[in-house]
Amino acid sequence: MVRRQDIVEFLDDLLDINDVSDHSVNGLQVQGGEEVRKVGLAVDAALSVYERAIAEGCQMLVVHHGLIWGGLQRITDRNHAHVSRLIHSGLNLYAAHLPLDMSPDVGNNALLCQMAGLVGIEPFGAYHGAKIGWKGALEVPCGISQFEDVWREQLGATPRTLPFGPELIRTVAIVSGGGTGALKEAIDEGIDCFVSGEGPHEKYHEALEGGIHLMYLGHYLTETVGVQAVGRALTAEFPELSTVFIDEPTGF
Repeated sequence: MVRRQDIVEFLDDLLDINDVSDHSVNGLQVQGGEEVRKVGLAVDAALSVYERAIAEGCQMLVVHHGLIWGGLQRITDRNHAHVSRLIHSGLNLYAAHLPLDMSPDVGNNALLCQMAGLVGIEPFGAYHGAKIGWKGALEVPCGISQFEDVWREQLGATPRTLPFGPELIRTVAIVSGGGTGALKEAIDEGIDCFVSGEGPHEKYHEALEGGIHLMYLGHYLTETVGVQAVGRALTAEFPELSTVFIDEPTGF
């Protein structure tokens, strides 16, 4: 059994949550029981996720998309349902949004770069003064269909690609989730393929006119890798803890 505060301090340090400007209120969002034996890891704070975490015997839930964004104005309606369930169950809720995208150790984007076999990776994707994504190069350039196969094998993804880039992909930039705000940066840097989770309608023409491959792997799926890595880091630091990944796909 581990004290809640020890876990919170470890995660705050691991993810550098105080060094990132973010709309999400990162860190412990809802306080539950003081002693933790099992931690659930999930992408989203949702009632169905809470119920599964409780059924799994968790005392803490770590998510990428938390409950509090910019501060709660009222604890009514949906907010009331969430806060009430968490408090009555004693389940701690910890959230890490941008810190979990940009971490070099357990972050979504650095891990996706590793899955893709990129070398020479470095920060990419400016957002509010920080780089939240990563970029790198393939050791052996490949065609778009081969690169799609990498994601099928490594992530279980079904890529949706706008194939507007060069015949061979050499350079790749990745910003998970809804990260296509960095598409212009990728175009300006001459990146061959930009990978994200999902994007808006108008990115089609931006990619076409920019001569870049734009590959969508799914918002949810691209953000499952970080929370699972956090689980591994927790059990390495606290061997007495157990963890479980709560997989609740959204279809996006």
